Amino acid sequence: MVKSSVLGYPRIGAEREWKKALEAFWSGKIEESVLHEKLKEIRLNHLRKQQEKGIDLIAVNDFSYYDHILDTATMFGIVPKRFAYEGGSVPLSIYYGIARGTKEATASEMTKWFNTNYHYIVPELDGATPVLTENRPLAAYREAKEELGIEGKPVLVGPLTFLKLSKGYEPSETAAWIDRLLPLYVQILQELAQEGVQWVQIDEPILVTKLSDEDLAALKKAYDTFAAAAPSLNIMLQTYFESVENYSEIINLPVKGIGLDFVHGLTGNISTIQAQGFPSDKVLGAGIIDGRGIWKASLREKLTVLEQLSGFVTSDRLIVQSSCSLLHVPVTVRNEAKLLPELKGALAFADEKLDEIILLTKAVSTGVSSIAAELEQCDQALETLKQSGARNRNDVQEAVAVISIQEPKRSKPFAERHIAQQKKWQLPILPTTTIGSFPQSAEVRKARQLWRKGEWNQEQYEGFINEQIDIWIKLQEEIGIDVLVHGEFERTDMVEFFGEKLEGFAFTQFGWVQSYGSRCVKPPIIFGDVAFDEAMTVKETKYAQSQTKHPVKGMLTGPITIMNWSFVRDDISREQIAYQLAYALRQEVEALEGAGIGMIQVDEPAVREGLPLKEEEQAEYLAWAVKAFRMTTCTVQDTTQIHTHMCYCEFHDMIDSIEAMDADVISIETSRSHGELIHSFEVNTYKLGIGLGVYDIHSPRVPRVEEMTSMIERALRVLDPKLFWINPDCGLKTRGLEETVDALRNMVKATEIARSKHGLKV
Repeated sequence: MVKSSVLGYPRIGAEREWKKALEAFWSGKIEESVLHEKLKEIRLNHLRKQQEKGIDLIAVNDFSYYDHILDTATMFGIVPKRFAYEGGSVPLSIYYGIARGTKEATASEMTKWFNTNYHYIVPELDGATPVLTENRPLAAYREAKEELGIEGKPVLVGPLTFLKLSKGYEPSETAAWIDRLLPLYVQILQELAQEGVQWVQIDEPILVTKLSDEDLAALKKAYDTFAAAAPSLNIMLQTYFESVENYSEIINLPVKGIGLDFVHGLTGNISTIQAQGFPSDKVLGAGIIDGRGIWKASLREKLTVLEQLSGFVTSDRLIVQSSCSLLHVPVTVRNEAKLLPELKGALAFADEKLDEIILLTKAVSTGVSSIAAELEQCDQALETLKQSGARNRNDVQEAVAVISIQEPKRSKPFAERHIAQQKKWQLPILPTTTIGSFPQSAEVRKARQLWRKGEWNQEQYEGFINEQIDIWIKLQEEIGIDVLVHGEFERTDMVEFFGEKLEGFAFTQFGWVQSYGSRCVKPPIIFGDVAFDEAMTVKETKYAQSQTKHPVKGMLTGPITIMNWSFVRDDISREQIAYQLAYALRQEVEALEGAGIGMIQVDEPAVREGLPLKEEEQAEYLAWAVKAFRMTTCTVQDTTQIHTHMCYCEFHDMIDSIEAMDADVISIETSRSHGELIHSFEVNTYKLGIGLGVYDIHSPRVPRVEEMTSMIERALRVLDPKLFWINPDCGLKTRGLEETVDALRNMVKATEIARSKHGLKV
């Protein structure tokens, strides 16, 4: 009989209980024992919910105290030497130190989890000797069985994926590192088998990317070893986010089941199965419900896919499941009371996706007629949204069609613009600036809450915002920053703020998802055609500029980042959505320039995150992503300086595209990777203005002047000092006032030292 399963469930809780517990612990408000109690309660509630809905194979060990890759690394005792780990179970102080940094040690690098908006902590293998510190999957299995009677499906990250996502080793060392890790995996699996575990899910999403022959040899060795060591254990080799590469090699691995993504990898996986079949001795985990999107599934379309698969897999060898972990979607639509009915009816978050999985499983088991009423309701909900006025704006569609066939470019090349801009601004060599946001204190958050509740009127709220701007304009001047920002105190989130002011967006009350650590975001929903309504940032920026003689940057979020950090409609292409956003934001850029703002920063931290996993699709994506940015910025005067910012990602493979964006100045995060990105500029020439973030804003520690001086020195060996800017690696919204001021003072001191050492004129 066909079974149902999910690959993982959101950690954070419907009201972000998880986040609140972590932050209470970090701030010293609760003891470690209380943290463990709170997180256990959350964890069991999530399992209980899946149990009550009737999911057959419930994932355990998908829960985390911060990040599942960090969990795997610490389970193997892989801890950077700077944290003075002495062996045994890794204490929470070190676990959180690796993630967030301490006063004595910098945090490990953070980067994106494949092409999602989730970010993981990168394991550092340099000099590590792996050892099993604890069997986390076994502990999770025992807890679920003892507390709730659930026969759980333990989840762990596979050895090849873990290794490929780590740093601190050479590709030639892949086989050697697999040999080091295999005994640890074998011990975990043997202990699970001894416990009576029936299924274990080993996640190998790396299998949807191109692998070398050495990688495939390491993969085969690993799973041959697992089969020999724990022959009674049913291993589900799980892939997701795309169609698998090397299908013929993968289906011949000695595992009981193979999980494939039939949402984002639908075309590739279906065509491969049709061409090569599916092994008769294996179970197919059919990832049919989108684990990353928020739209109600077309149940009829999903049943068509399952019918196609039935020609290759009998029902007793089929598991209906999510395409990936539900980590990437909010918990439930049920609590959303303020959404338009036609929109709410077309949404499905994690809990609703559980229901969809159950319905499809029922239809396959007992016939489509058994869910006839649900099919009709689904069809009606999707058609209602399709016919809504928000999705059928001819004015937007016609305007975007016109500008999207034009080549967007500035009137003059960068070299000429740079001369004009220097003449206008008279900036010093190595100008200093920040990325945009300053600390949002409890007072700022309270003021916004009072305004949203109507307890403060617009005049009171704007007066408060102006007071905050005044404070930070004076602080920036006192510290010695050259190019200032207004601080973004009126903004909650860099995407939400703009979405609230553009048409075609909707916002949930409780639609939170985890971005990294305890950082949760509430992505807007782009459900209709995007349109500019009125100026969004001019008032605050213009006020800030009136308070200083220094230039103040206008601050916008770019079209690709707004798109990639939102839940987007699935009835038109992402390219078309990007162009609609670009057209709307172009009007805001023009409004800022018209108000006398001559430096405008259009942030694109998420360009790299949207890069397709398939190499053959990447060039096309980058081409239209760059085009969307240029559409946003191309109409300004030569003397107007366009800045942009990128963070969280590795950019080594897209330097050409970054240059093609033609921003006058780009700032890029480098601090967590300890300047490794600078190597890209040691081997590639970059001719535009650039700022490489010289300190990590995600850590509470204040970096020493010497640390930043070292970063600047290395950059100056490969970058033209006349084009080099000094800045933090990201916005400062989440930091405290004192640490922010101290860090910026050190940044300015480091800049002064560099100017003096190199005899650079101020």
